[in-house]
Amino acid sequence: MIELCGFGPVAAAARAAGLIARHRPHRVLLAGIAGRLVDHLGVGRAYRFSEVACYGIGAGTGADFQPAGAMGWPQWPGDPADPAAAISDLITLGHPPGSAPSAGRLLTACAASATADDVALRRRAFPAAVAEDMESFGVAVACRLAGIPLEIVRGISNVAGDRDHARWKIEPALAAAAEVAAAVLASPIPEQPR
Repeated sequence: MIELCGFGPVAAAARAAGLIARHRPHRVLLAGIAGRLVDHLGVGRAYRFSEVACYGIGAGTGADFQPAGAMGWPQWPGDPADPAAAISDLITLGHPPGSAPSAGRLLTACAASATADDVALRRRAFPAAVAEDMESFGVAVACRLAGIPLEIVRGISNVAGDRDHARWKIEPALAAAAEVAAAVLASPIPEQPR
C-alpha cells in the first residue's frame, strides 16, 4: 500500500508512527526527492541510502550549531536494559545481501539549505552526508522504535542550496525514484540493524 508521510521531520515521524501502528507492515520504503550535497550524485537520478542523520536538533545555529549526539544527548535514550536501542543523530538502515549499492548518508533537516553557506555548515557537521531531505530521519525513528526495517530511496531533484526551481528536475527525480523503489520492493526484506 502507498501512504503519504507528510512534509518535514515532525509530520513524517508522527504520520509514520501512526501508519505503522495501524498497518503493522513487514517493512517500510520511503521514497521522494532530495537535494544533493556532493557533485557525484546526478540531478534527475535516484539513489538508495544506507544511513540517515539529523541536522538541526541540538544547540546553537550557523557555525555554532552542535548536534545533540555530539553533546552526549540521545534523541531517544532507549530501554535501560538495552542501551543499544538508543537513537542518536545517526540511524543505520538494513539492506538485504546482493541489493543495489547505497549512495551513503542522507541528512534530514528541518529546513532545506538556502545557500552554499548552509550546505557548507551541514557538511562540516556531517561530512559523510551526500544529500539532504526533510523527512527520512523522522520516518527512521518511527521505524526503529517499532522494530520495522526501513529503506530509503530519494530522487535528486536539485543541488542543495539552489532555490531557483527553474533548475530543479522534480519529475525526472520522481520517475527515477519510482524505478529504484520498484527494484527495492522486489528484493528480500532487510534485517533491522541494531
